[in-house]
Amino acid sequence: MMMLLARDHRIDFPRRPMVMGIVNINDDSFCGDGSLDWQHAVALATQQLEDGAEIIDVGAESARTNRGPIPVEEEVARLRPFIEAFPAMAMAAGKPAAMLSVNTWRTEVVRQILPLGVDLLNDMGALPVPDNAGLCAEHGTALLIMHSIGQPKQAHRGQHYPDVVAEVGTFFSEKLQAAQRAGLERLRTVLDPGIDFAKDRADNLQLLRELDRLAALERPILLPVSRKTVIGEVLDLNDPLERDPGTVACAVAGIMQGAAILRVHNVAATVSAVQVIDPIISSREPLPRG
Repeated sequence: MMMLLARDHRIDFPRRPMVMGIVNINDDSFCGDGSLDWQHAVALATQQLEDGAEIIDVGAESARTNRGPIPVEEEVARLRPFIEAFPAMAMAAGKPAAMLSVNTWRTEVVRQILPLGVDLLNDMGALPVPDNAGLCAEHGTALLIMHSIGQPKQAHRGQHYPDVVAEVGTFFSEKLQAAQRAGLERLRTVLDPGIDFAKDRADNLQLLRELDRLAALERPILLPVSRKTVIGEVLDLNDPLERDPGTVACAVAGIMQGAAILRVHNVAATVSAVQVIDPIISSREPLPRG
């Protein structure tokens, strides 16, 4: 048994994999699905909840490395109205227990948005210092720790790992200890192997193939494979919008290797995949639609 605490939420594992919908309040998302109109973001999130998402992950800044970070106050201004609207949005979609994740990494932003009501901080910064863990502890927010090398918003190519899964496991062990020293309970952590971040095609495929080796850490694993470069490389598809079938394939592979949360753009397709694969690999009854 494994438990995740996230503000007022308690999730017990093993259970059906959770689907996390991606919402971008920006104009530079790598697959062109972002919008600076927060009301458009609310409409998209509402649809994702109706399609079966249990978590919505909203971000105001793309991880793309060909543009620098936006100003802190601009990022907060983009996020604030969405966060404030989320409880009513979830209620309207018939999902009052839905969780809100915010995708950001700068402590100056985190300090301002967590008091607004954030269940999970999706930190792609790889936790170089424990400040964000301390803020999560203060607000009861769960923290997602992503594996990467170096600073966000910078390209990190040419990394070599003799065994990328072992490297990721060691990284997580160290970061979990750092988060605990900052006051954050281990029960309030989620781990993300960082597909495509400072990793080449072979590294990404090994992580997908051997994800179950991270089970020894006893924390939920979030798998963020949606429309990723590795899928484009395998399928020879430059357009991210054509990678949804490959995304579903990676999601199913991840589920079979123990992934607990799937972060995706196409919620409906992924929920359908979960509905099919979960009763095949477990003793649970099929999940009703909707």
